[in-house]
Amino acid sequence: MGVNIRFLGGAGTVTGSKYLVEHEGQRLLVDCGLFQGYKQLRLRNRDPLPVVPAQIGAVVLTHAHIDHSGYLPLLVREGFKGKAWCTPGTRDLCRILLPDSGHLQEEEAAYANRKGFSKHQPALPLYNEDDARESLKHLHAVPPHEVFEPLRGWRVRLSGAGHILGAASVLIEVGGKRLLFSGDLGRPDDALMPAPDAPPEADVVVCESTYGDRSHPQEDLLAELGPALARLAARGGTAVVPVFAVGRAQSLLHAIAQLKARGELPKALPVYLDSPMAVHTTELYEHHLGEHRLSAAQCRDMERAAHLVTSVEQSKAIAMQRGPKLILAASGMATGGRVLHHLSQHLGDHRNMVVLTGYQAPGTRGARLAQGTETLRIFGQDWPVRAEVVQLASASAHADAGQLMAWLRQLPRAPHRVFVTHGDMEAADALRLRIEHELGWRALVPEHNSTWMA
Repeated sequence: MGVNIRFLGGAGTVTGSKYLVEHEGQRLLVDCGLFQGYKQLRLRNRDPLPVVPAQIGAVVLTHAHIDHSGYLPLLVREGFKGKAWCTPGTRDLCRILLPDSGHLQEEEAAYANRKGFSKHQPALPLYNEDDARESLKHLHAVPPHEVFEPLRGWRVRLSGAGHILGAASVLIEVGGKRLLFSGDLGRPDDALMPAPDAPPEADVVVCESTYGDRSHPQEDLLAELGPALARLAARGGTAVVPVFAVGRAQSLLHAIAQLKARGELPKALPVYLDSPMAVHTTELYEHHLGEHRLSAAQCRDMERAAHLVTSVEQSKAIAMQRGPKLILAASGMATGGRVLHHLSQHLGDHRNMVVLTGYQAPGTRGARLAQGTETLRIFGQDWPVRAEVVQLASASAHADAGQLMAWLRQLPRAPHRVFVTHGDMEAADALRLRIEHELGWRALVPEHNSTWMA
C-alpha cells in the first residue's frame, strides 16, 4: 500500500492548511488550520472533515499562525486523541494564540446576538476558550533537527523555516518515501527571523506560494514606513495598523523603535499595542534568544516602543486620547479582534490612516481596504472610508517568488513532484509554471479535497 496525501485545506487558497498523509491505515495531519477570508471558505470550518478525527493518529504543526493551527481545538473536541507535534516556539505561541482565538469567537458571537446582526439564532462560536485550552494538552514540543516517531514506523524531522518564531518545515519518512512540507517560508533578509534552512532531499515537496507571483520591493520597511508615519504625525491624525499578533506586530515595533532612535519620528509620538496576544508574544522573544536575530537589549527596546494595552477599558480609553498616535491591533487582515473597533472609530476622518502591513487574503476587510473600498462593513454596519490607506509592500514575513525558487534550488536532487499550495490560484499557478520551466520538475496545484499518491 502506497503513501497518499489528501489536501483538506491550503489548496487553491492561502488559508486553512491541512494535509492528511495516509499509509497502511495510519493517518497523520500536517497543519490544522482555520479557513479565513471569503465566506464560502470560512463555511468550510463548520463542515465535518472527510476523515473522522479519532482516526487521525497524530498532528504535526509547521507553525502557530491560526490558518495553520486554529482548527486544533475543534479537532480535539470532535475526538482527536493523539499528540500535536511542534517546535518549542510553536508550542509557546499556540498557548497564547489558541485560547485567544476561542475567546474572540465567543466575544463575536455574543456581540452578534446582542446586536441581532447574525443570520443564525443564536450565533454560536466555532469553538470556545475552554475548547482551546483543552487542545493545548495535546501539544508536544520537539527541538528542530531531532528525529521523532509520531506514529510507529514514521520518522519526522523539523527544520527552520524563518517566517515567525518556531516556524518549521516538516520532513516525513514513511513507506519508503520522503515527503517535505515547506510550511510558510520566511525571507532570507527578514529583520527578525533567520533565513530558512536549506531543504533536505525529498521525493515529494509540498511548497507554499503566498507570494508565488511577485517580488518584494528593494526598499526596506524603515524606508517605506517612516515617511508615511511622519506624514501622519504632521497632520495630527491617528494611524490604525492591523497587525498579526505573531511576527508582524514585533517587526513593526522594532521598526518604530529604530525610526524614533534615528529621529525620523517624534520620540513623543504615542504608540499603543492593543492586543493581549501580541503583548504576550512580544514578551516571549526574550525567552527564545538565539532563535531570532534580536539581542536581549533589542527585545527590551521593542517592548518599550509601545504602551502595552491588555484590558478592554484601556482599549476604549485610547479613543479619547487627542493628538497624533499609532494603534497597532490584531487581526492583521481585519477579520476580527479589537482592530475592528478602532477602524469603526477612525475610518471616517481624512486626517487618519490605515496601514496594512502584509498579505491581505481575498474576501477579508484588509483586502477590501487595499482595493480602495469606499465603505467597510463592521459589526453589521457600513462605515465610510475617508482615512488614507497605506499598504506596505516590504513588511511581509513570507518569501517572495524568487526566494521560493532559490529555496527549491537548494534541494540535493530533483523531487518526483512538487505540489504548490497555500496561495491564491494566480500566485500558485505562477509558481508552478516557474518550477516547470526553470527547474524542469513536475509541478501541480492540487484541488481542495483531492488525493494524490506520493
